[in-house]
Amino acid sequence: MYVADSKRLTHEGARTMAATAIAKAREAGIAIAVAIADAGGHLVVLERMDGGRFHTVHSATTKAVCAASNRRPTSAQGAQAQPLDVAHAIGLALAAGPERWTAMEGGFPIIAGGECIGGIGVSGGDWETDARIARAAVEAIGASWSV
Repeated sequence: MYVADSKRLTHEGARTMAATAIAKAREAGIAIAVAIADAGGHLVVLERMDGGRFHTVHSATTKAVCAASNRRPTSAQGAQAQPLDVAHAIGLALAAGPERWTAMEGGFPIIAGGECIGGIGVSGGDWETDARIARAAVEAIGASWSV
């Protein structure tokens, strides 16, 4: 078979996720950046709230791309989920490209029907808050963040 059917994230779905993330950030009293990428790591939606620090744009984007690529939440683990020390985490980021891999939490894959259709990254709060907001945004479109 040379052609496969696949699911894809729509712009409407990405916008719904971004709106959910921003609403959750407001509830938490923080300003975030939220990035949603498709399954190929291409940006679909990127928003930074008023008062959000400018570096959060890059952090959120990298988290989204990394989560989509690895099909798992971002963390200080390698591509095969092995624990990484600081030197290996930095080395992996340099090898993959600093815009493609991160050990920072707050990035989650977007799973629909068992397929990874993209990734979301949230940056601006502590890692636990970023992760909580990202998970809520994924769930807002009826998707899952775990396989």
